Amino acid sequence: MSSGESLTHVFERTLDAVVHDPAFADVEIVLHGAHVRRGTTALSVTIDKVGGVDVATCEAIASRINDALDAFEERYSLEVESAGLERPLVKPADYTRFAGKKVRVVTTLTINGAKTHRGTLVGLRGENVVVATESGELPLPIATIKSANLEYDPRADLTRDKRERKNHGRTGS
Repeated sequence: MSSGESLTHVFERTLDAVVHDPAFADVEIVLHGAHVRRGTTALSVTIDKVGGVDVATCEAIASRINDALDAFEERYSLEVESAGLERPLVKPADYTRFAGKKVRVVTTLTINGAKTHRGTLVGLRGENVVVATESGELPLPIATIKSANLEYDPRADLTRDKRERKNHGRTGS
């Protein structure tokens, strides 16, 4: 360990290495952070991959980070988690990638009488995230977005499952 190299710096460098490691080629680091709390550095990593994240992937990344930080005597905690069903949208590319999905967007300014906007993500147009709402398309300037995430609707899954069971029964399969 070179002198002066901080735990946080090694954490960041390790995450960069994970992103470029063929073993984790399909893993995306959605969010990460390091915060000092009561004398302990709390490290967090939120990951995603097509098809979802399993516990083994979280464990492999946690192990890689722990190995890199092993030389430090400084106390830290590490949390590696899946982005989940209500994945945060943090990069402009996310608004294109998840077009057609239900979203919840919170803005720093009141737009059309509200700061929380729900609808179907249309995508990115210039500097605006466009959300289809019941009253039409709503452009939200990226600069005003405080947070955005996919919005999971368990009722839609239950309805789809019920329809599939019904159709499966009709085919006699």
